[in-house]
Amino acid sequence: MQLFSTSAGYYLPCKTVLVPLAIGNHAENSLFLHGKMKTAPSIAEKSLAIKNEALRLGFSACGFAEVTYLPDDADRLQDWLADNHHGYMHYMENHFEKRTDPRLLVEGARSVVSLLLNYYTEERQHDPEAPVISKYAFGTDYHFVMKDKMKSLLSFMNNTFGPVTGRVFVDSAPVLDRAWARQAGLGWIGKHSNLINRDLGSFVFIGEIICDLELEYNQVPEGDFCGACTICIDACPTDAILDNRTIDSNRCISYLTIENRDDIPEQFRGQLQNRAVGCDICQDVCPWNRKAEQHLVQEFEPPQRLLEMKKTDWETLDKAGFNALFRHSAVKRTGYEGLARNIVFLKKTRA
Repeated sequence: MQLFSTSAGYYLPCKTVLVPLAIGNHAENSLFLHGKMKTAPSIAEKSLAIKNEALRLGFSACGFAEVTYLPDDADRLQDWLADNHHGYMHYMENHFEKRTDPRLLVEGARSVVSLLLNYYTEERQHDPEAPVISKYAFGTDYHFVMKDKMKSLLSFMNNTFGPVTGRVFVDSAPVLDRAWARQAGLGWIGKHSNLINRDLGSFVFIGEIICDLELEYNQVPEGDFCGACTICIDACPTDAILDNRTIDSNRCISYLTIENRDDIPEQFRGQLQNRAVGCDICQDVCPWNRKAEQHLVQEFEPPQRLLEMKKTDWETLDKAGFNALFRHSAVKRTGYEGLARNIVFLKKTRA
């Protein structure tokens, strides 16, 4: 995504609005003097300043939602758990109330600052027969990258507006990240259960800062632009996508190759389409990703060694090699034993 320069600052291209970004020395901006607000800022000025700083830090989108209880999402989560569609992810059963009401996570919470970071890449593994690694795991673990940027944004909020009580979340606590991104106007939850942003598509990481600042909240939820399309549902080789925009994890390739700690059930032999860590199939076929743009995050760039590994390199990878290659990668969630299990399962499929 390209930044366009003007005399007022920098702009990110957007289909609906261009947001001016504060530049260089804050003293050049009418709102700032020596890095501090000149006068007590309005809610709108606070919100604009936070969005500007988020974009300056490299986030792809930023929006705000008022902290509240989410009854519809609570019901959907309850039904999903009751149907055992979370598989062996028993941690999803914990802290149910906190998942649906952030006020139980951050005392005095008033706002959810929802942040998106594009990770789409045109890079591909060179050997077409090599076990496939999901795009999200190509580079440095997104938890580290997102948290560093979010902590910088929270520091900016503290330094600019005075003491702010807040916490950053990236899959690290019971937060319904897609629901809050939707509430903040950053997209809708697609039929493949991922958040879809009209400008960015669905290859985005989501994070939240839950804080006690009052901000300018999104008032008009994004529409649902999936329409009658069922391409993602039809493309899923294991029929994991349900008709209520949730996933049966017990059938999902991402779950089977990452979170699953048991053997992969034989019923899925021949259905994994050579996926060894995660799965992008439902997102790859989504029409909203046809115009997805290459990310701009250096940390997400894959090492050339990863891209150049042949099928035999994967099959002979030892633990020391795994630790060296994936030292800072999200693939460590799968673990060496899990990856080895997956590769053996794929090899049986080809036998």
